[in-house]
Order: sequence, then structure tokens, then C-alpha cells
Amino acid sequence: MRKHLFMLAAIAVLSAQAQDPVIYSWIINPGNETGYAGIATNVLSVHYTASDVYVTSTCIPGYDIGPWAGNPNTPANQDFCFRITRAPQPNTGNLIATALGHIGVWRNGVSIFNAKDGMSYNNQGIWNRDALVWEGSSFDVCLGHPAPNGEYHHHVSPNCLYDHLNDEAHSDLIGFAFDGYPIYGAYGFMNADGSGGITRMRSSYQLRSISARTSLPDGTVLNAGQYGPAIGGQYPLGAYIEDYEYVAGSGDLDVHNGRFCVTPEYPAGVYAYFVTLTDQLAPAYPYVIGPTYYGTVPGGNTGPGSGHNTIPGNAVLYVPGTTSISEPEPMLIDAYPVPTASLVNLRSSGAAIASLELIDAQGRCVLTAAPLSTATVIDLSALSSGIYSVRTVLSEGMTSSFRIVRQ
Repeated sequence: MRKHLFMLAAIAVLSAQAQDPVIYSWIINPGNETGYAGIATNVLSVHYTASDVYVTSTCIPGYDIGPWAGNPNTPANQDFCFRITRAPQPNTGNLIATALGHIGVWRNGVSIFNAKDGMSYNNQGIWNRDALVWEGSSFDVCLGHPAPNGEYHHHVSPNCLYDHLNDEAHSDLIGFAFDGYPIYGAYGFMNADGSGGITRMRSSYQLRSISARTSLPDGTVLNAGQYGPAIGGQYPLGAYIEDYEYVAGSGDLDVHNGRFCVTPEYPAGVYAYFVTLTDQLAPAYPYVIGPTYYGTVPGGNTGPGSGHNTIPGNAVLYVPGTTSISEPEPMLIDAYPVPTASLVNLRSSGAAIASLELIDAQGRCVLTAAPLSTATVIDLSALSSGIYSVRTVLSEGMTSSFRIVRQ
């Protein structure tokens, strides 16, 4: 009986996830709304296939933007088409850096940039300037500004997109990183399992205790020709990205500025990034996504000339309120025995299990595997007793999340 109840719970989770947030979460222009310079605003269309979502936009938001003190650039229509995977996967290999240019997209079609401004001390690429410190004076009231190519973007919290002052409710889902994982505003559930009330998500990056810029956060000792400028004056601590270091456990989020947790859109749990603010509600480094992505990043969205993907002919146009989102038939993951003190068998009734993650109650990933089989076994014997979340990605792109119990 216990096994059958668990199977029903897994089916319910799969059914809930059929309402895919990466399809329905966008702010779509109803057809004629324009903004800056008469350019159409927000997201112009959303198309989807079984594996991907295609989002087109001009990169102009629906709210007023500007002026940009000291910034000579002017926003322009970017004619973007971003491709977001519906089955994001954690990166178990070499981590992918969040490069210059767009690294994700807000739900209004505006670009997300990383914390850098593209300049470095003595142009050596060693001490990279923090955009908030060096360019913050040019941000408008919404904390965005245009790049030289006219791409309006945010390095930090997009304060006009969501209520960043609301500390009584879980923040909105406000965008997606290009590895496919969602981005939320500054507030989430205190505990990764959705309990404990609402709290501000704190960055785990801290200013280093250094008196001179002679080494990097990873401990690399530099030669004299690579030293950064003396700390103080126009070069205060925090003026450069390398002035920060990741201190595990000092905040709520990991090295990528996210965590695995329950959110309103993902009641079974998901890896999610969070915008980070100080206790004074000012932007806190790394602001949105950390120096590296949590997941793998498909091609087409990053690098020079990117963001102009082609919508495939079999893609379905999403029309809010009228389009029924088609999904592949749910692939039931059977898990047994549950509870257990050691081994759990996982079996898919259809596609192979491509990858899986085991997440503890604190949102920490304690096990990953890539069985590439319809059946696999995971060993819980070395883990503490408690409830664990299992997130699987099947070879056909479907995802499922469910819970198992270690006795």
C-alpha cells in the first residue's frame, strides 16, 4: 500500500509541473503597447516545443526608463529571440562562467548582465571592475542602463519589475538564467522545504579582509606587475569583483547565488537563483547570478551576436488564457522501498533516467548520478535520517521531483 501511495504522489507532482512556469511566466505585450522611443515593449511572443521555450523581445520594458547620467548610449530594439530549455540540468563538469553580455532574461524580455562592467585595472583582466560601483551613477530609477549597442539591461535588482520592498510574501519569479533555472526576487521561504516564513535571501559572498590587492580570492599570490590599486580613495574595497570571496554558510545561497528549494511555482522544489540585497535593501554582490552558472548552458544565447535563435516550425505559440500547454505523457518514476535505511530502487516506465539529484532538507545536493538507464539504485546508508527530494531528468527532457525517506 505504501508503494502505491508513493506512486500516486509522484503522479500528482508530475501533473502539477505540467503547468510549466518557463512557458507562462512572461509579461507578454498584448499587441500595441510601446515604450521608450516608440519601441514595442516586454515580450512579443512565446513559442514552445517539448524541449525548449523561445522568447522574443525588443529588450525594452513596459515601464518608463531613463535618464542615464553620464551615459551616452541610447536604448534600441534588439530583436531578440532567446531559447530557454525546459529541462535544465546541473553541471557536474567544469563550471561555466557568466561572461560579459546577457546571461539571462527578465520576464519582461530585458537582458540580465553579470556584476562586471567590462573594464579591468590596467586592462589586465585580473582586477575586474564592479559595475555597480563604477557605473551605478548612470543607472536609472529602475537600476538599468543601455550598453553601447543599445541593449538596455540590469546588473542588479530590477526594482521596477517586482516589489523588492515586500518582505511579507515570497518574491515573484522574475526571470530565467540561460542554464534554464528560474530567478526570483530578494525574498524566499526561510527553509528550503518551504517552511519557516519569509526571509531575505542573503548572499554568501563577503568582502575580503585584505589591506592590499596582492592576491586573488582563490589564494593565488600575484607578482608585483599584477597587483591591484591601493585600497581607498577612488578604489575602495568592493570596487573590484576580486575584492569578494565566497564564504560557505555565511548566507543563504551557494556559490552561484542560488539554492535548491520549494517556491510557489515549484512546490516539489527546484534550483533557483535569487536577487540579493543588503539589510538596507541596496544591491548586494553578486546581485543576481554568481560568477558561474549552476547548470549547463545550451548554445545560442551567449557570446557575440547571440540571442537571435530561430523558432522551429513545430513550435507552438503560447497565447495566455487560451492555449492549452501540451506536454509529453508523464513518465512515472517508481521508487521502492520507501522508507528505507539503505537502498532505493528507481525505475522509469518509459524514457531512461538521464540524471538525478538528491537534495536534503537544507537544500544541499548530497548525491548526483547520470545512470542513462530506465532503472537505477541509490544508496542512502551514509546519509542522516530524514526526508530527501529526488529530482530526475529523463532522456526525453521530462523532469520529475518527489520525496523519499531515509529511516
